[in-house]
Amino acid sequence: MNSPLAVWIAGFTLTAALHAADWPQWRGPSRNDHSPDKGLLKSWPESGPKSVWTFKNAGLGYSGYSVAGGKLFTMGLRDGKEQLIALDASTGTELWAADAGEKYPNGWGDGPRSTPTVDGDRVYAMGGQGMLICAKVADGKVLWQKSLQTDLGGKLQGWGYTESVLIVGDKVLCTPGGAKGTLAALNKLTGDVVWRTADITDEAQYSSPILIQHGGKPQVVQLVGQKVFGVDPATGKTLWSARFPGRVAVIPTPIDGGEGRIYVTAGYGVGCQMIQLGADNSVTTVYENNKVMKNHHGGVVLVDGHIYGHSDGYGWVCQDLKTGNEVWVHKGFGKGAIHYADGMLYCVNEKSGEVALVEASTSGWNQKGSFKLSPLSQQRNPQGGIWPHPVVVNGHLYLRDQEFVYCFNVKG
Repeated sequence: MNSPLAVWIAGFTLTAALHAADWPQWRGPSRNDHSPDKGLLKSWPESGPKSVWTFKNAGLGYSGYSVAGGKLFTMGLRDGKEQLIALDASTGTELWAADAGEKYPNGWGDGPRSTPTVDGDRVYAMGGQGMLICAKVADGKVLWQKSLQTDLGGKLQGWGYTESVLIVGDKVLCTPGGAKGTLAALNKLTGDVVWRTADITDEAQYSSPILIQHGGKPQVVQLVGQKVFGVDPATGKTLWSARFPGRVAVIPTPIDGGEGRIYVTAGYGVGCQMIQLGADNSVTTVYENNKVMKNHHGGVVLVDGHIYGHSDGYGWVCQDLKTGNEVWVHKGFGKGAIHYADGMLYCVNEKSGEVALVEASTSGWNQKGSFKLSPLSQQRNPQGGIWPHPVVVNGHLYLRDQEFVYCFNVKG
């Protein structure tokens, strides 16, 4: 039997290796959108950080990217097929591609929306039609696939399946929605169904689940149109549920505020909500329908007790997590996505392609440089935007506009 010290050392080594090199899933290892990098540039020259490479054949779609083991994984619509694509993260060279379902057509832009999830020697990716595939990291060989529609009884929403699946132990969790259960846990090796949330049968929305610890036990938290809820990842048993007044589309990923705090936000005038979980998983709503933060998509990040992100019709906001009160607002930079790394916010204007470096500070929007992505896609649907989120890992800033994936050097 391994000694506690040996287990701790092994765990520490694995965690250190992961945080030193990998961004294995949507919003990173903890799904909080905090880069593990340190020693990054605190300001940019007028021309922006140095370009390392640009890949020009990622296809159409709004998929983000994960980076693990020296590979970058994303998705795109190419030659009428949605594909999982692997690149060399250092050079941008394509390594392999695997089919991931039929084309998802949409008035805001065709193609996949999800970010692949890497787990050891396997990578999981979901197409816009809800085809979930498990492929080998080494060569892209598809090991199994399941349709969230035909196999799991889910309903395709108006903007397609956009969720990035979550690995918890030996399970892969996804949100097909529908009468068989909103959440589903599949055996990650075979794709076989392990459980469904029998007492929660809401239709899927566009958010991705997170894993938290509460009272020393794991929970999976997910947001749908009219509720936010937590389940036991071992059994699918519902641990708690709270009302959420979603409208039209609920997109941003829930935020783990620590000490039992769960923060959620949505656009279309909804605002934000924070709940407090008790030791027995009782639910207290601290604030609801708070209009300070109305994040449509692009996400928010929690840094030192404060929420940062774009609020629809308002601007870029810093909000106190505990009270919901506004700390500051900045209206001089367009709506878009956000990422946090080494004390700085990386913000992308979804219309112009301008990328800004901003201090994560309660004193106001203190911009330390900006540049504009070039070239920009000529294939993007006119109703679409530059929606993939920025990611910083291993000193590289990764961005995307449809067929273009960009890599910049942001090391200090």
